[in-house]
Amino acid sequence: MKRNNTWLLALLSMLLLVSAIELRAAPKTLDIYFIDVEGGAATLIVTPLGESLLVDSGFPGERDPARIAHVARDVAGLTQIDHYITTHWHRDHVGGIPQLSKLIPVRNYYDHGLPATISPDIQPELIEAYRQTVQGKSVALKPGDVIKVQAPVKYLPQLQIRVMAANGIVLGEQSSGPQIKPCGPNFQPQPEDKTDNVNSVGILLSFGRFKFFDGGDLTWNIEDRLVCPKNLIGGVDVYQVDHHGTDTSNNPELVRALKPRVAIIDSGPRKGAEVHTFATLKSVPEIEAIYQIHRNVRTTDKDNAPADFIANDAEECQGEFIKLSVAADGKSYTVAIPAKKISRNYRTR
Repeated sequence: MKRNNTWLLALLSMLLLVSAIELRAAPKTLDIYFIDVEGGAATLIVTPLGESLLVDSGFPGERDPARIAHVARDVAGLTQIDHYITTHWHRDHVGGIPQLSKLIPVRNYYDHGLPATISPDIQPELIEAYRQTVQGKSVALKPGDVIKVQAPVKYLPQLQIRVMAANGIVLGEQSSGPQIKPCGPNFQPQPEDKTDNVNSVGILLSFGRFKFFDGGDLTWNIEDRLVCPKNLIGGVDVYQVDHHGTDTSNNPELVRALKPRVAIIDSGPRKGAEVHTFATLKSVPEIEAIYQIHRNVRTTDKDNAPADFIANDAEECQGEFIKLSVAADGKSYTVAIPAKKISRNYRTR
């Protein structure tokens, strides 16, 4: 009997060792899905341990929540959204969350703070719908805050999601102060932005050596404060181009300071991916590839990415997404457009 117990213990130990080796041999990737919401924003992040963060939820109605829920459930295999950030209160960023929360459970809500007064660029009914959805349980983020995700296991790099800007304040500032702060020999401000874009939550995701910046709809003058007099973000691997690639954002000082290897524009067919922004991206030598959710049908081919790098070529489309997958060691990543069966590999910085 004693001999049988010894044999069973040895067998169990061997099976556990094999399982551990298999787990170590095939760890999961960090995945980021750029979902087509026709010129709005919806970026889904899924950690190697399966925890999820959705940044923005597209427009109100049924189309965008359905597209997001499809990617979350049917592609990423999620049963819930663990964390959801509304970067700011414009309809193309917050409009979809009431309906989405009915399609898939959402556990934790974050934003830059509910507005005390409703400015002309914000729709009161969307704020009320959001209030009804979160039931007083949303968290107002401030620069320096970290979205708490599960601690990685020993063989995975450290994962951190840190707030770099929120409510018109950038990391290190005590208050918003004047929006335009002269800085640097090439300082070229734009008129003060009085919309809620300026209050966007901007996050920096770090996974080992890999870095990804999503600034929502941050505009020109706030972008300058993120990198001057000090580059608060540093270099990144992937830049989700601010404000869908519009020219009132994407200050060249920011883009040159980030030095991204890959830029991804969450544009619509007639919104974003504008000429000057595209030219700025093309002028940065570190950028190896520019991807677009939609081709800009208002401009020419030279002002768009090559067809292989555009998820949706035509204005009438099926809502195809872009998927980014970071290797478990954080040293490389792929960018894929599944509908086109195209995937390209990149090394982290």
